[in-house]
Amino acid sequence: MSRTLITICTYNEVDNIRLLIPQLRRVVPQADIVIVDDSSPDGTGQLVEEFAADDDHVKLLSRPQKEGLGRANLAAFRYAIEHRYDRLINMDADFSHDPNSVPDLLQMSDECDVVIGSRYVEGGGVTDWTWKRRLMSFCINTYARLLLGLKTRDNSGSFRCYRVARLAEVDWDQMLATGYAFYEEVLYRCRRVGCRFGETPILFADRRYGVTKINWKEAVLALWVIFRLGLQRLAGRGVRLPNAGDSRA
Repeated sequence: MSRTLITICTYNEVDNIRLLIPQLRRVVPQADIVIVDDSSPDGTGQLVEEFAADDDHVKLLSRPQKEGLGRANLAAFRYAIEHRYDRLINMDADFSHDPNSVPDLLQMSDECDVVIGSRYVEGGGVTDWTWKRRLMSFCINTYARLLLGLKTRDNSGSFRCYRVARLAEVDWDQMLATGYAFYEEVLYRCRRVGCRFGETPILFADRRYGVTKINWKEAVLALWVIFRLGLQRLAGRGVRLPNAGDSRA
């Protein structure tokens, strides 16, 4: 039987997690849920421990300090690899990713190694975004496609399903990104090992509670990391391309 792990990285997300875990348990009751929390001072970790005490499908992976979104996601990847899961679903804690879309990602993962919950394929979209945020997202995705040789349209979103066996083929010690460029770099690394990609449409909504962690400093750092990866690619550390038709929408 296929084993699925849902991973969510948190910092001060107690109000969202209180609602998200029960909803995920209803939508995908067979899946395990791991919350990777960077010792949130708002009590997120303590709340997850309360859920875990009553439900074996819920686990807290607590880290002693805030070390960046990239490192938190790597901890989740390594947990999935170590515990031999078949699928890993990564999503945000703030309800910008609809839990009801998880089954769509799982279904497409029968054909693809990496499935992206995409805002930028037919049927996908965003709600309540300013023109500045739309422009920034368009630019970062275009930039990543050009520098990293990606064919997928939504490269900056975190709502994805991975085949864990393919994640195990990547040398994660080579990762450069510790912040939001992590998501583009993961696609680049997965492409290097020949993963097949797919995109399924999602409607992205603004967070329900709390405040966004994205700022201009993080955005500039993401551009720099992608530029460095692009230089690596141009220098001859090429991508081992899979068979034609590796990207599905």
